[in-house]
Amino acid sequence: MSLHAVAELLNKHKMVEDMVRAQPSRRAELVENVVHQQHLAELRALLARLPVAEIGRILEELPTDDAALVWRQIEAGRLNDVLWEIPQSLGELLAGPVEPRFLAGEVTAYELVNGRMRIVDVSCRSDMERLSPIWVDVMGASKSERGWIARRFGLELDDPEDLTDLEVSARFYVEENGEIHLHSNFLLDREGLSRTVPVAFVIHSDVLFTIRAEELPVFRLQRLRMRSQRGEVGDCKDLLLALYGADVEYSADALEDAYATLRRVGKQVLSESVTDTDAARILADIAEEEDLNGRIRSNMLDTQRAVSFLMRGRLLRGEQLDDAREIVRDIESLNSHTAFLFEKINFLMDATVGFINVNQNRRVSQLTVAGVVFMPLNVLAGVGGMSEFSMMTEGIPWPLSYGTLMVCMMLVGWGTYSVLRLAEARKAKRRAAHAALRKLAAE
Repeated sequence: MSLHAVAELLNKHKMVEDMVRAQPSRRAELVENVVHQQHLAELRALLARLPVAEIGRILEELPTDDAALVWRQIEAGRLNDVLWEIPQSLGELLAGPVEPRFLAGEVTAYELVNGRMRIVDVSCRSDMERLSPIWVDVMGASKSERGWIARRFGLELDDPEDLTDLEVSARFYVEENGEIHLHSNFLLDREGLSRTVPVAFVIHSDVLFTIRAEELPVFRLQRLRMRSQRGEVGDCKDLLLALYGADVEYSADALEDAYATLRRVGKQVLSESVTDTDAARILADIAEEEDLNGRIRSNMLDTQRAVSFLMRGRLLRGEQLDDAREIVRDIESLNSHTAFLFEKINFLMDATVGFINVNQNRRVSQLTVAGVVFMPLNVLAGVGGMSEFSMMTEGIPWPLSYGTLMVCMMLVGWGTYSVLRLAEARKAKRRAAHAALRKLAAE
């Protein structure tokens, strides 16, 4: 349907040209220019709505002259992606000796040379065609770029973001041709904001393909290790296990940071007094660490399922099986730590809420004392405002009568307050005596 629409616009364009040639005149040239611009605008609008892959198929179907005209109407920002979709020979005819290029750091190939890993940042098509990699890492590449890599190696590369809602049972499987597909989530704890980033793994013809949307500390750590350590990786499955092992180490480091934060928060919670402002800040820190701990646990369970799938499917050889078992043991130990952290978080949360309740009770107690102190004063003030009081003090000057009433009110208030302070002091002494008796009994 898209090819038919493009061909129809091109035919209209040619018909106008033929009519102008048959009837040459200045007016005809003006009409030709206006109609041509209209047709080209329609063609550009149509191409802007089409996917890049569809544009590539259209260019392959059209004659060379028509394809060149269509090529000139494609938006400049999409030309590189279109070049990935068409054969190299057609691309040279349309764009000249310009190769489609990857952005810096988008595609990295790892080639094993004399037992040491050689890391190559792939920038164009010819760079990849000269390599025999055991690992191709694709980060943030477009659909067209992933499509060319898939055609180059004869497989399918899906966007990991499209696989986030898959059921757990559908994340790990083996194709009939032997391709191994795994979809895992990797932890990213950056600047206090923790989240998980999906990564798709494909093992095809002894080559590991990883597809992800952004940089991850686990992959950066693995690159550093491969540069400095010789002979650690023998094939693509060793690489896959190394990445999962590095993910476990990164999660362990994140747990240590959570321990440090909770230790600091615990000192604040167990101090003699915690204000409401301190409690609000402490609750925010605890909630953040609880979220991080939950993500670490979820990430570890996901990694455990992936490694267990490789073990159950008998996809690993002897040494690799030992490495996989070691990873599973590390995950189990981390799971016990996350369970302990959940208990510590719950304790700190309850303690903080308890301090908030204590502060509220203290304020209620203060209001209660004020109410008890002012209750008799309210009674006396009510009596002083009655007409009977005026009749009783009819012969007494009012400054003297009301001054005496004010003094009586002050004495009653002070007496009530003193009685309450005395009762509170006696209660505190009894509590101290009981505590001393319990301490002696314990000794």
